[in-house]
Amino acid sequence: GRGEQTTGGRNKASILSDTVEAVLGAIHLSGGFEDSADVVHRLFDPLLAESASRGAGLDWKTSLQELTAGELLGVPRYVVEESGPDHAKSFVATACVGLEELGRGEGRSKKAAEQQAAEVAWLALNARSRAATAAAADAPVNDLA
Repeated sequence: GRGEQTTGGRNKASILSDTVEAVLGAIHLSGGFEDSADVVHRLFDPLLAESASRGAGLDWKTSLQELTAGELLGVPRYVVEESGPDHAKSFVATACVGLEELGRGEGRSKKAAEQQAAEVAWLALNARSRAATAAAADAPVNDLA
């Protein structure tokens, strides 16, 4: 309806997923398993193939936690501030590792803001880690012999 249009309902993941579920259910009920399986494969196989190459971009919060664990930096935490009226909330999240603020993100939901902050933090930490690895590879090796 109009209310959903004014609040960006056309792009809300929950509405879009409900719609896809309803369409796939209708195909399954009208055409059976074979037809619904065919549609599912045509729609989702390319996305699944692409997702393997996206890696960290699938869930930035999980990826950041895996990266910080691998670097022995501890568990990331998120500081979230909200503003605006109830019908149009805005959230700003800061991703922190230890005492360091590594990323900030904004969104219409707490989850979106945290994901964006985690992405910024992951990219910063990953770049730092790659630079450290490259510097270590270029460092001269002392010959003790």
